[in-house]
Amino acid sequence: MHEETFPAIPDRVKAIVTDSVVIVIFMFITTYVFSKFAHVPDNARMIAFLFIFGLYDPIFTSSFGGTIGHFVIGIRVKREKNKEKNILFPMAIVRFLVKILLGWISLLTMSRSEQNRAIHDYLSGSVVIYSEEIQNELSDSLEE
Repeated sequence: MHEETFPAIPDRVKAIVTDSVVIVIFMFITTYVFSKFAHVPDNARMIAFLFIFGLYDPIFTSSFGGTIGHFVIGIRVKREKNKEKNILFPMAIVRFLVKILLGWISLLTMSRSEQNRAIHDYLSGSVVIYSEEIQNELSDSLEE
């Protein structure tokens, strides 16, 4: 068995930046699709806006264990008490809202935490871990 290593601020920031690019891509795709129609109902625009800016993170985090940015960087968001399970959707909403409201301030607690948990992780009962593949690579490099 190996000791777990938890992602530090640089990997978490890389995931955030990657997700920002993903959101811009979603915006371009949505704009392109909407431009193909003569009239797009306001409801459709609101739903697209809500998904892109408000539900992307919570849906991906609760369903897949992380956003596209998390997957690209090789990190996952899991339950603190059971790292095999994704956090539940309501907790993913809480996590996202706190992360948005506090911004970078939320990451400041990471250096004081054994598991590099941010404020939004504490409040949602989540922990960010490396994917199994990355964890194995880190373990192998420490053993050498």
